[in-house]
Formats: sequence, C-alpha cells, structure tokens
Amino acid sequence: MFIDTHCHLSKEDYNDISQVILENREAGVSPIIISGCTKEDIIESLEYSMYYPDIFVTIGYHPSEVSKVSDLDLEKLEEQAKSDKVVGIGEIGLDYHYGKEDREEQIKLFEKQLALAQKLDLPVVIHSRDATLDTISSLKKYSVSGVIHCFSGSLEVAMEYIKMGFVLGIGGVITFKNSKLGEVVSRIPLEKIVLETDSPYLAPVPYRGEKNSSKYIPIIAEKISSCKGVSTYEVEQITTETAKFIFHLD
Repeated sequence: MFIDTHCHLSKEDYNDISQVILENREAGVSPIIISGCTKEDIIESLEYSMYYPDIFVTIGYHPSEVSKVSDLDLEKLEEQAKSDKVVGIGEIGLDYHYGKEDREEQIKLFEKQLALAQKLDLPVVIHSRDATLDTISSLKKYSVSGVIHCFSGSLEVAMEYIKMGFVLGIGGVITFKNSKLGEVVSRIPLEKIVLETDSPYLAPVPYRGEKNSSKYIPIIAEKISSCKGVSTYEVEQITTETAKFIFHLD
C-alpha cells in the first residue's frame, strides 16, 4: 500500500468524500494524511479522521493565514493536536511568493508553531515558497523534524534539509515536462523521500490541470522509480516505511 502524506480533502472540492476514499483504497493508497491549515479546514479534517479509520491529519496554520490567527487560536490548536488522529503540525512555514510585506509576522507565526511541535513531540510539515533561507534559519532554532512539503528546489537545498533531519515530500510536479525535480530525486536517497499529492492541486501528468486525488500516488511513484532506476514496488515499500516512521503510524 502507498501512503499519501499530504492532501487536502473538503466538501468544497469534492462532491462525495466517501467515493474519494473508496477510489483511493482501490488504487492501493491507504492511509492518507490530510493537511488542515485554516480554522475551517482543521475542523473538517478532524471530523473525517474520526469517521474514517485510514485518515490521519496534520494541523497548523498556513502562512497565508497569518492575519487571521490569534494567540487564542494557537491555544486551541494545541488542544486539537492532542487528538490520536493528529500525526503532525503542518502545513506551516513561510511564503514570500506574493511579497514580503508580512515577513516578520509570518516568521513569528511559524516559530510559535515550531515551538508547539517541539513541545508536543510531533513532526512538522513545512511549506516554503521563495523563502528558503528564512525557513532554514527558523527550523534551526528548534528540535524538530518532518517533511519539506512539495519540495521542488535544487540538489544543494535538498541535501541541506536532509542534513537537518528532514525528508522531502515529492508530488506531481516531478511529472511535469519542464520540471528539474527528477534530476534532484535521482541523486538523493530513496529513504529520504515520501509521496504526496497536495490534492486537489498539482495533478500529475497525464491529469495535469484536472482535480488531483490521492489515487494518483502510484503515478508519482512510477516516475520516481524511473528517475532512480528501481522498481515501483521498491519505491512503494521504502516511502511507506519512511512515512510510517515519521508520522508514527502503526
């Protein structure tokens, strides 16, 4: 079985959640880990995790939520994170793609959540967009490890994260025609990779531009197997064991 370590699942994006879960299982993808990264998403994701035994969640406030999050929200997040189905804090991080006007506020929110993950001894799922140096600087202040979500950086950056104890979340971007990610993946240990979709976003080729789903995880695994010259079965086995280890999944 494959594990989708990072997806988004909500009624806003999918008409029939039960059908989505069924299709995932039929494709050999179970469990899945939903990322709840807004107040509303966190509540909805936790509800699904209580209903479906093979759904787990990571929770935390995305950097785009920085203006909406108060200290009371972070206190509530700590309580929510004590659920048995919560396996990590994320996705949290920094995003300067649209500008750095709120840079300091983003860093403060990020570091408060890193401190929470350290306190609760939970792995983190890191969102970093056009903010690599600040992301690394903040991570080095805390005793945390986890996944660099939707990694698409250089080999040098990949090795720096790996040196810090993180693994890389690889998704549909690796199948894109102009992506350089395959070259990076070919040169890093398979043990330092986990699979993810980030659904409903970033569907892999040949479904690029359509709504993504965890059922497409095998396509990502096949591409990784091609890049590394190993079997898809080996990719499945090793990435699944890595995900189980990181997120403490039985």
